[in-house]
Amino acid sequence: MSVISVKNLRKYYEVHYKEPGVWGSIKSLISRKYRLVKAVDNVSFEIERGEIVGFLGPNGAGKTTTLKVLAGLLYPTEGTVSVLGYTPFERHPEFLKKITLVMGQKNQLIWDLPPMETFILNKTIYELSEKEFSENLQELTELLDLNPLLKKQVRKLSLGERMKCELTAALLHRPSILFLDEPTIGLDVTMQQRIHKFIREYNSRHRATVLLTSHYMQDVVALCTRILIINEGRILYDGDLNTLSEKIAPYKILRIHLSRPATLDELSPYGLVEHLNTHRAVLRVSRSEAPATASNILKNLPIHDLTIEEPPIEDVIARVFTEGKVEHQ
Repeated sequence: MSVISVKNLRKYYEVHYKEPGVWGSIKSLISRKYRLVKAVDNVSFEIERGEIVGFLGPNGAGKTTTLKVLAGLLYPTEGTVSVLGYTPFERHPEFLKKITLVMGQKNQLIWDLPPMETFILNKTIYELSEKEFSENLQELTELLDLNPLLKKQVRKLSLGERMKCELTAALLHRPSILFLDEPTIGLDVTMQQRIHKFIREYNSRHRATVLLTSHYMQDVVALCTRILIINEGRILYDGDLNTLSEKIAPYKILRIHLSRPATLDELSPYGLVEHLNTHRAVLRVSRSEAPATASNILKNLPIHDLTIEEPPIEDVIARVFTEGKVEHQ
């Protein structure tokens, strides 16, 4: 049974605009002009309990607007939205206790106080008992290694430390639905990996459902098998990440390390040479022919190392945005 159901969701805005300059400002005072912005336009999807789904799109595609509708912060223009059987914009107290929205660019921690003060405040807001609060905080403290941070002023924490505390504040009431909007923005690779591990562990322990937006493809590859791609307010793709690569990029990448320098003429018969630097080369070859091509290269050239890889997911996603659709190859 779906815990998140979105059918024909639309969210439109009327946005005021004016011509530049003083005269444009004067005309705007007399007669204001508006244009219709379709932030989300006829979006439909369903998410099952326990899924971790990546929600991808360029800036302004409609991702954050959709998350805010799902969290009950925005009222839809048209369509129906159900989360755990609740209508989000009704803001039912029981609904709010079962979800959380984490926005990597927003801060809920109290800047001049230690994180523990925010945790205690959230305990009251979510009406947690002392036992629930203690158990939940202990679990999150162990998962995120928070002990050194609990009594330290938020302003003195690093970005990665603040993000760990933000996640703790958002998950103290143990929500079953997580809306994560850029949760690793600005973090270094090591901290990104720790956040990935934490999200996987939380999902596994509590069978939580996660809808994740991110511009870091590493987040998506590390956490999601299913992705939704949105652009200009419309869903372009809903499905498996590997299947998308097969549809959009009918080729694989061969990375070759030779024991001697190679020439372009020597490598060209095997595929499209994307990069060549004496002993190292990158070739693009047909997906169906990749194993045979790799075998021929190993037979005919002095190979020190060879790997067959999927094309970078960034390239695949960028191509979807450019073409505006996903077609079967």
